[in-house]
Amino acid sequence: MDLGLRAARVLVTGGASNIGRGIVHGFAGEGARIAICDIDGEQANRVRAEALERGADAAEVVRADLTHEGAGRRVVDRVIELWGGLDALVNNAGWSVPGFIAEDTDRARWQRLVEVNLFATIECTQAAIAVMREAGRGSIVFISSDAAFGEIRQGVYGATKAAVVALARTVAKEHGRHGIRSNVVCPGLVIPESDDAIGATSLWAGGRDAVFTEEQIESVRKQIPLRRLTTARDVAAAVVWLSSEPAARQMTGQVFSVSGGYCMP
Repeated sequence: MDLGLRAARVLVTGGASNIGRGIVHGFAGEGARIAICDIDGEQANRVRAEALERGADAAEVVRADLTHEGAGRRVVDRVIELWGGLDALVNNAGWSVPGFIAEDTDRARWQRLVEVNLFATIECTQAAIAVMREAGRGSIVFISSDAAFGEIRQGVYGATKAAVVALARTVAKEHGRHGIRSNVVCPGLVIPESDDAIGATSLWAGGRDAVFTEEQIESVRKQIPLRRLTTARDVAAAVVWLSSEPAARQMTGQVFSVSGGYCMP
């Protein structure tokens, strides 16, 4: 099926590592024009080269720290400057450090979780809505998490991702009449496929054992009905489909868990 994304103007935040990289690859395979927004310019440039090799019509890096006020607007403005509009926004930029709720008492870390996972998403979304309303169409996909529905060691992170679900559904209700579709993808645990799938600023840069031990990963796997972990490619397939007007024209306000059945929202 032709997803109608050839030369589509796509912005992927947090597009340089792991899930974001997979999403960029997915759009590249459809021949889209992709703006890769990330704080890690070096890794983003590597992913840009990969996107062009995989068939992207164009790919550009927009380096930004989205926790800075006004950064979301500037990133969207850059996409408009490049290509004259924005057809699809993927709010993927995120950050997490696991911790039991009774022990996670670092207020500065809570603040950073809110800034990265929620405030940056709000600002990018508001900027995208403005240009999409003018065009009378557009897709916004929010990357949340199964942690939004409650997971061990993911209390504060999960709370920010639950807020993202509420934000996405509000956008769907308020801006459907403007032709804007808004949906949520909740990945399961996604382990980077290789060392070149992440950059120096990635959560996984310190080694995956710093995030999940092999024992913890295996425990998660046993709870998945399909008995396999989610890959970045799995997440990308859902995001690209939802961003397609021909394929998903009646999909808005929906939440999809890409987790092999681990979570069923």
